[in-house]
Amino acid sequence: MDASQQREEIAQDNPFTLFDQWFALAAEREPADPEAVALATSTPDGFPSARMVLLKNHGPDLLGPDGGFVFYTNTHSRKGGELLANPRAALLFHWKSLRRQIRIEGTITQVPDAMADAYFASRSRDSQLGALASDQSAPLPSYATFLADIAKVTARHLIGPVPRPKHWTGFCLVPTAIEFWMDRAFRLHERRRFTREGSGWTSTLLYP
Repeated sequence: MDASQQREEIAQDNPFTLFDQWFALAAEREPADPEAVALATSTPDGFPSARMVLLKNHGPDLLGPDGGFVFYTNTHSRKGGELLANPRAALLFHWKSLRRQIRIEGTITQVPDAMADAYFASRSRDSQLGALASDQSAPLPSYATFLADIAKVTARHLIGPVPRPKHWTGFCLVPTAIEFWMDRAFRLHERRRFTREGSGWTSTLLYP
């Protein structure tokens, strides 16, 4: 198709509805971890950092009327500390197989303890023990030290449920802006940005 014949394809819909459609498509076609998302945080004085996390829940009514996107981490980690000190963040999904990406910006809240408990209980026992043993982001003398820490934790919890560490919890990014990007021929990409206004959303196309 000639570039001049390309039609606008990103729907002017509620961004959560559009996200669900793209996320479902990624679940079908992306070969590994379609829920993987880059999380960008920063210190209160503006030093940024980014890393990959896994999206574990999302929805327009999640934890309140503004909805959100939930992931879990150790609050002792760099990202955890930065989220507590500066509760603003951004997410970036990039699905290479679809040639699409979604950027999400917003504010951060912690999930309720009951929600964190329920998700932690759903994890494999080995993952639970690893979370309990890990002092995430702290200096580690050797990998053998970490394995020894896991062995000690395992010995303390041979039977019964593994308790969720209080420093391991979930964060919800409540979006203020969501941008959808679709690859098009000749780098004439299509971009639509949704911005929250009151209880609703406005949207506009952006030049690529």
